[in-house]
Amino acid sequence: MLFLVLSILLILTAIFTIYFWVDFFFKGHVQVTKEKWYIKFESAFPIADFWMAICALIGAIGFLTGQSFGPFFALLAASSLIFLALMDITFNVQNKMYHRIRKSREMAFELVINVWCLTLGIALILILSTIFL
Repeated sequence: MLFLVLSILLILTAIFTIYFWVDFFFKGHVQVTKEKWYIKFESAFPIADFWMAICALIGAIGFLTGQSFGPFFALLAASSLIFLALMDITFNVQNKMYHRIRKSREMAFELVINVWCLTLGIALILILSTIFL
């Protein structure tokens, strides 16, 4: 049951990551601001996010099929999630982006993403390390 829940969380993470980037580049609804400095920073993330999403999907497939590569790729995804969250959080703090939350749905969504990535990444590492180490 635990691996099913982890698989669902990993799949949802990958799907929402893809959704975010499709929206960011084609609709712009998730963009906190249209300012060039912000767009440049965010545009540095898609390849790293794609890596994380692929690892998450492979980890989920491994869990669902009982393959030994599941925990390995889930841990790669977990580490990527933490790194990506910390990069984004650092940028948001340095540029006072969190101050925009009260007036910006997009920034509130950004906070949800930051918390999701950090929480899921840490939880995956804690859970999988107690099972496999």
